[in-house]
Amino acid sequence: MQQIITSRKLKTIQFINTTIHNLSMKETLSLVEDTIDKKQQIHHVVVNAGKIVQMQNDEQLRESVNSSDIINADGQAVVWAAKLLNKPLKERVAGIDLMENLVALADKNNYKIFLFGAKEEVVKKVAEGYSKKYNKNIIAGYRNGYYNKEDELEIANQIATSGAQMLFVAITSPKKENYLFKYKNQLNKVNFIMGVGGSFDVISGLTKRAPRWMQNNGLEWFYRFLQEPKRMWKRYLVGNSKFIYLVFKEKLSSSK
Repeated sequence: MQQIITSRKLKTIQFINTTIHNLSMKETLSLVEDTIDKKQQIHHVVVNAGKIVQMQNDEQLRESVNSSDIINADGQAVVWAAKLLNKPLKERVAGIDLMENLVALADKNNYKIFLFGAKEEVVKKVAEGYSKKYNKNIIAGYRNGYYNKEDELEIANQIATSGAQMLFVAITSPKKENYLFKYKNQLNKVNFIMGVGGSFDVISGLTKRAPRWMQNNGLEWFYRFLQEPKRMWKRYLVGNSKFIYLVFKEKLSSSK
């Protein structure tokens, strides 16, 4: 199965050691649909401020992200940073919104999806929810995200033989990015592979998503922080501060 990157040249921007494709939501969906129709494969990833900060000191994560076929800007802060650096992006393509749109596309085109990640009760609830909203045939399979390292290949083979055209992996970074990078060849029968972080928790109702006005104003992280301040303070407050520093450092460097 050929990868889409071999047959298309997509416009990208580069900043802070990160490649980002300058695609809208509509363009991304169109590429995925075209890829599945042609029986090719897309390895997709999204980046936000926190992930870009992680990538600076994690060489494996940086390789896993930058080698992907499509890299969308998930965070509004990334869109603002790109504009500040005179490398404007068309729009934010949030991972959870892309996933929801792709599941609707799967129903429309009779594709099957595989859900991998989160706790058993959460991923089961997501699978049941999609089966009820669309139809039970949309689910090729599902599995929770708790496993031992020696189980990785077996899980990849299970997904590869499930008949799924789309795979959504709801595991934390950098584990999900590195897993998809490592087992991309084993998963070559799956046309679209994507990490979706905590999306299953939101879709299942376990976690609430920020109101639209907060999403549009780059405050989704703050809403998440308010829900779990003890667990999230370091990721967002420290991580966001580091991201701002990196952006202004690059801005000063480019102006010399």
